[in-house]
Amino acid sequence: MDDSLYSPDDGLTGAKILASAVEAIAARGYHGTSIRDIAAIAKVSSGSIYHHFGSKHDLLVTIINRGGAALLAATEQALFDAPNEPAERLKAIVRIHVGRHAQYSKESLIGNSELRSLSPSARELVVSQRDGQQRMFDRVVIDGVEKGVFLAPDPIEAARFISSACTAVAGWFNPKGPATVDEIIERYQRVALNAVQYQGPGR
Repeated sequence: MDDSLYSPDDGLTGAKILASAVEAIAARGYHGTSIRDIAAIAKVSSGSIYHHFGSKHDLLVTIINRGGAALLAATEQALFDAPNEPAERLKAIVRIHVGRHAQYSKESLIGNSELRSLSPSARELVVSQRDGQQRMFDRVVIDGVEKGVFLAPDPIEAARFISSACTAVAGWFNPKGPATVDEIIERYQRVALNAVQYQGPGR
């Protein structure tokens, strides 16, 4: 379970409900999951779920919104900490994007597959988070092209390709191997540098 999905206001019961909702929705889909299913996994009453989150939709919104916000914040921090060099900045955000989608694959898959199940207002918020995440990829690639170290002829498309590939890791990564998260991150960093036609040291 992604620790960033928890809020101190949730309490132990709320955290247990969230974790159970992730398990149930990842296995059965949002529409195939009932409040009773979640309550059974969490070993709480259905009334307890309504007390903490109000509805099944509120649970879904919480899972997707908090996950997106955590990814956005982690990526912003990675850019802040990275050296002011395009290749290192690209590697930094790829590290975060791949790492979170591999480590929290169930939450990531819910975020990608159940966007359609959100209300229009909730969907708008999540889309704005994703647009913000994509803009960071766009800026890094464009900066590298402007500085002449990336030769990608279509920087925006290259940035979209990289972020989409990183997101897709959630669909196939197996924590039992054969590759570790760190190994997958290194591979995707190389893929990203190839995608932007990096011309720096080692090329």
